[in-house]
Amino acid sequence: MPWIEPLSQEQDESGLLGRIYAGSRSRAGEVAQIIQVMSPRPDLLEPFLELYIRLMQGTSGLTRAEREWVAVLTSQYNECHY
Repeated sequence: MPWIEPLSQEQDESGLLGRIYAGSRSRAGEVAQIIQVMSPRPDLLEPFLELYIRLMQGTSGLTRAEREWVAVLTSQYNECHY
């Protein structure tokens, strides 16, 4: 478990975190820990997720499976379970 204390949706006065969490649940069925760890800065979390989705699902010379493998191998190399 991370040492960073996640922000709860109730603590976010902008409501942005609630929208981000709802989007995460609709895509993955849950809110991943990496998203929870980034929750103290929902203003930065939202553009990060937009970039991540564009990289993983947008037009590319790599297939989606190949992009997933790059992400897995990079995480493995960095000893990161995400």
